[in-house]
Amino acid sequence: MTISKGDRLPDVRLIKAGENGPEPVQTGAYFAGKTVALFSVPGAYTPTCSAKHLPGFVEKADELKAKGVDEIVCTAVNDAFVLGSWAKAHGASNVTMLADGNGDFVEALGLVMDGTGFGMGKRGQRFSMIVKDGVVTELNIEEPGDFKVSSAEHLLGQL
Repeated sequence: MTISKGDRLPDVRLIKAGENGPEPVQTGAYFAGKTVALFSVPGAYTPTCSAKHLPGFVEKADELKAKGVDEIVCTAVNDAFVLGSWAKAHGASNVTMLADGNGDFVEALGLVMDGTGFGMGKRGQRFSMIVKDGVVTELNIEEPGDFKVSSAEHLLGQL
């Protein structure tokens, strides 16, 4: 079943790409008590993710925070080392990278993408959401191959 607006995020272990290396976090505790702009990319260093998706959130970070977002979080079915390197390569110090290396989070959300035809295995679909105190208040899931509703600009318009 796919997560919907009004649902609580599943409590899953992710790995934060921290300054001192990988740090395990539980989503239940991590998203509690704050408003988060969360977005998912199919993979770090992939074309649309690197050219548009991540840069949009880096560029719009101040505007998102001015509208009440406490933190911007990116997740992908990659390991924390890859996400940490990708963040550094794109100057994304204002985006927290939470690695879903095994795909447990996107599976619990019901948002798995099958990229086996491209040699990518199972990944997370491209999406964005606003999460307030662990509850999804806005949810934007892209159609395969699209980049429209999960952008930072679209999310800004929902705040």
